[in-house]
Amino acid sequence: MKAIFRKIILVSCILVTGSSLISGCKRVVKDYTPWRVPESASTMAETPQPMPSTRQSATQGATQVPSTSVPQITLTLAPVGMQPTPNAPMALPMLRISENEYTVQSGDSLARIALLNQVSVKQILERNEIKDPNLIKPGEILIIPPASANEQGTSFKIIPESELIYSPSAIDFDTESVVWQFNGKLSRYEETLEDESHLTGAEIVQRVADENGVNPRLLLALLEYQSGWVRSEGKNGVPAAYLLGLLNPYSQGLYKQLGWAANELLRGSTLWEQGSLAVWTISDGEVMRIDPTINPATAGLQHFFSLVKTKPEWKIAVSEAGFYATYEQMFGYPFAFTIEPLVPEGLTQPEFILPLAPGDTWLLTSGPHWGYGTGSIWAALDFAPPGNEDDYGCYESDAPVLAVADGLVVRSGSAAVVLDLDGDGSEQTGWTVHYFHIGTEGRIPFGTQVASGDVIGYASCEGGVTSGTHFHIARRYNGVWIGAAGNIPFDLGGWIASSYGTVYDGTLTKDGETVEAYNGRADFNEIGN
Repeated sequence: MKAIFRKIILVSCILVTGSSLISGCKRVVKDYTPWRVPESASTMAETPQPMPSTRQSATQGATQVPSTSVPQITLTLAPVGMQPTPNAPMALPMLRISENEYTVQSGDSLARIALLNQVSVKQILERNEIKDPNLIKPGEILIIPPASANEQGTSFKIIPESELIYSPSAIDFDTESVVWQFNGKLSRYEETLEDESHLTGAEIVQRVADENGVNPRLLLALLEYQSGWVRSEGKNGVPAAYLLGLLNPYSQGLYKQLGWAANELLRGSTLWEQGSLAVWTISDGEVMRIDPTINPATAGLQHFFSLVKTKPEWKIAVSEAGFYATYEQMFGYPFAFTIEPLVPEGLTQPEFILPLAPGDTWLLTSGPHWGYGTGSIWAALDFAPPGNEDDYGCYESDAPVLAVADGLVVRSGSAAVVLDLDGDGSEQTGWTVHYFHIGTEGRIPFGTQVASGDVIGYASCEGGVTSGTHFHIARRYNGVWIGAAGNIPFDLGGWIASSYGTVYDGTLTKDGETVEAYNGRADFNEIGN
């Protein structure tokens, strides 16, 4: 085969950063209006006064605004209504019912071997009488106990899927107002992020909710359960740098901790829906079998708590006396917010164009991959702009990125542009299209009504973690990330997305012509109108 020399441009990224009708039935109790302050509390519900600020520099990080005498107000709690919808048991991977032999490979660790075999490190140590887990050697044969011997987790459903997803159930949720009314430490918190934006605690919660597509109500309840910052001055012994429980020096502060939590909530839900796991591996090395009758949102929470709790703590956290109780105290009965289904059967994508200007030749640099972070379904595609052979890495481009359809710009900032296709001004209803890595200069402003083919902005290296100029595009429906190569594949002007089954690897195909994703510059990943 003739060798082809290609100049690499590293543009794959990890962001660390329809119809106007809502299909399905919203099961709520009549005459219930959440977030209304009871009349008996009206004398306390004075207009919030500006809080004094003692902002610090970006290098100093987070600070707390001095306490005020703002009263704590009782929110209207959601009353008990319909019970959780029964789930048909999920087809999870089969668990081994007998012992198995495993030959240690170069680079193996007991943690990796345990995960591969769906058992705990403790079980392997005890079965093989290993005294020092650091002394396993390549070629050594281990006896792996049966995975079916693990204890089964609870079937208790914690919240509906519409409370995990930033869905129509939260369309009227005012994060800032709710944080202020709870009047805890979060209401007086501020933090400077790596992009030099300075945000309040409520603004951080809202930004994480917007970026990940995770319900801000859930994020507040999780933050309260882990740290106590929402309703009080916080729990004793919880470090301010590690509020959600991730003890990682590179993930300090509310924004990174909460963003990590949102990502893991989506990961657990996605893995369960895909039938990829049969057990949760708990942080202390224990293993719990997954009950196949839980729902996706409960799976997301069970996964999250497996990362930050010991087995006894995990069993409490996922029970009625754990996180559920905190949520109910703050917001009422979670299943009062149920909307089913969020993605109706038979849903189809509206007509999209390929968002590239006629005559411009772009590069398909990434096939289906995560919509945001690394936990969501593979909802996104990446495109790098035209350039010369020596244009690679981060370079400026004047090739415009276009609107795929008519819509309203409902978010513009932090390298993101979100287009609402039903025009109701909400990201939580109907189809939305999410562009990322859109540069500040020339980016279309919030509130703009656009037509298909209008300029959204220009590809850049801004936002998230990236080493090359490109833009990232994904879709949501009713807040749910829609897989780029799933049942409703991305269709960009007749170019249909497909996946090879490996993240970033895939194609776009139109009229018998196929463009293959490639993290570089080549003839086979060129695409244009």
